[in-house]
Amino acid sequence: MVFSIGDCVTRKSYGHDLLFRIASLSATEAILHGEEVRLEADAPLEDLQIVEERDLKRRKHALQKKEESSYKLFRQDYKLMKEKRDYANATGYEHNTPSFQLPVKVLHVDGDPEYLKKCLALYKRLGLKAYGIHMQEKEMPEQVAAQLRQIRPDCLVITGHDSYSKNKGSKHDARAYRHSRYFVRTVREAREIEPDLDKLIIFAGACQSNFESLIGAGANFASSPYRVNIHALDPVYIMAKVACTSFMERVKVWDVLRNTLTGEKGMGGVETKGLLRTGLPYIPPAYSENE
Repeated sequence: MVFSIGDCVTRKSYGHDLLFRIASLSATEAILHGEEVRLEADAPLEDLQIVEERDLKRRKHALQKKEESSYKLFRQDYKLMKEKRDYANATGYEHNTPSFQLPVKVLHVDGDPEYLKKCLALYKRLGLKAYGIHMQEKEMPEQVAAQLRQIRPDCLVITGHDSYSKNKGSKHDARAYRHSRYFVRTVREAREIEPDLDKLIIFAGACQSNFESLIGAGANFASSPYRVNIHALDPVYIMAKVACTSFMERVKVWDVLRNTLTGEKGMGGVETKGLLRTGLPYIPPAYSENE
């Protein structure tokens, strides 16, 4: 069978459980990137099978339904949070007094350009201002400081692809992970710029990443406590929850995780302060900025 970069494949030895796309090829093996989860793996070519178009459509349709369900849960949660804020802010004012919000800025650094596009589309759908940068995981530690100084975000997402191999060492051995050490170094560089966990909210990690090391380096939220795969969009939902929570409130970890597609086995973190600041009253601009 002839393979090409970009082909969607499954692995015979794993019972065709996950859908991958071929990221690079050699004469005997391929580097694979998960199509649904942030996993990087290598596999011999004889272990791969190209997914037929009909099966591919079926898999992608099932994934879209799962993603849409998570989105609806988040929107329901957001609506309840907004109603609570509106009620609290209306105290002492006439009913339905319009308010305004200071925007939260997200910097999303991703090792996968296709996942980055999907994440940016979801940020936009959720009404969040996000800046996306694609770079290889190995480049992140050297480049993150300059990006933070330039963009000055409230939230930083550091993600891409990762994997853990028990054949290479214990779960505490950095050498047993494909990219965790780069994520850890990137978090440390970011904390040199802003050490306060409530002034720069950081999510770091991908599939099977070294959760303990990432939290120890200074991430507010990270993957993966049980070394399981995480969904490509989960970091977006975590940051959206923090961005939509008042700065007067603490974001409880379970409240963050319940609307993710992975849950507590793949994601975890520490109690963190919300970022949303609401003001009253809203005064419409008297002129156009283009005038």
